[in-house]
Amino acid sequence: MTQATPAPTNDPSTPSQAAAASADAAGTVEQAAESASEAAEAADAAARAASRIDGVESQLADLLNMPPWAVKVMLAIAVGLVGWFLIKLLVRGADRVMVRSGMEEILRNFLGNLVRVVGLVVVFVAVLDAIGVPTTSLLAVLGAAGLAIGLALKDSLSNIAAGVMLIVLRPFRAGDAVQAAGEEGVVERVGIFQTVLRAYQNHDIVLPNSEITTAPIINYTARGQRRIDLAIGIGYDDDIKKAREALMALAHGHEKVLKDPEPQVLVTGLGESSVDLVLRAWTQTPDYIATGSDLKEAVHRNFGEIGISIPFPQRDLHIYHHGQDGKVLESPQVRLVSDPKD
Repeated sequence: MTQATPAPTNDPSTPSQAAAASADAAGTVEQAAESASEAAEAADAAARAASRIDGVESQLADLLNMPPWAVKVMLAIAVGLVGWFLIKLLVRGADRVMVRSGMEEILRNFLGNLVRVVGLVVVFVAVLDAIGVPTTSLLAVLGAAGLAIGLALKDSLSNIAAGVMLIVLRPFRAGDAVQAAGEEGVVERVGIFQTVLRAYQNHDIVLPNSEITTAPIINYTARGQRRIDLAIGIGYDDDIKKAREALMALAHGHEKVLKDPEPQVLVTGLGESSVDLVLRAWTQTPDYIATGSDLKEAVHRNFGEIGISIPFPQRDLHIYHHGQDGKVLESPQVRLVSDPKD
């Protein structure tokens, strides 16, 4: 009688894969056992430390002939004094590091106060623990209180975050002429909660930092040079080439106008009442306003001398009257001119 022999397997790697899987499982179990062992050792170490502290307290109570609660108070005072001393050292060291890194004084003060407050909270919890007060529930209460305070002071915290961003990113500094949150002025100071601008009329504008960081910021003094764009309209009967030459001569003749970049005169449009030109001239940023005013005055004076008009906006109004027979009667044309003085 013939016996059937088992067919050989077509996957020679099956035994090795099973062995590898078994090895991985064994390794995982071993790692879990090691982690559990380490956790147990940490718990034992904490218990031994607590036992030693209790032993030290008992020895001090016997040595000083004092009740245990008095020893706890003395240890709490010692912990508080040492913690206060360490906080002062930490704040001073952090301030030195921030000074060397060139950090702004406002941000240094803010971070120093933050480190001090966090350190005091830690020392306070350590003092309570030294006295014997359960700190687990206290930390839970502090966490809940911190969350409630954070929700209540959401706007103030957003201003603080925006103030830190302004100080770190430095889109402007004290003394810069800026437009921020729709207001223009010179930056007086940047604080953690708000920024103060001095308006050109010499009054203060106080802006919350969160409004500044959520709106476009224009820094007029960020660069050393600025371009003056002086818009001028001339009459349709005037010579554009003559007007361009006159404007270029005025720009080249002003001592505050830079030679490089070269001034330009461009035709920007054909308006209803005038041919619109623009004089583009570069100057140093501190001279921007005065130079622009000088060029405007010079254009008005020079155009009057060379016979180039600066026309007013005007409209031609035609009035028609009808006779009894329905025919249109002749009537004079009326021209309406808008006087800029009105």
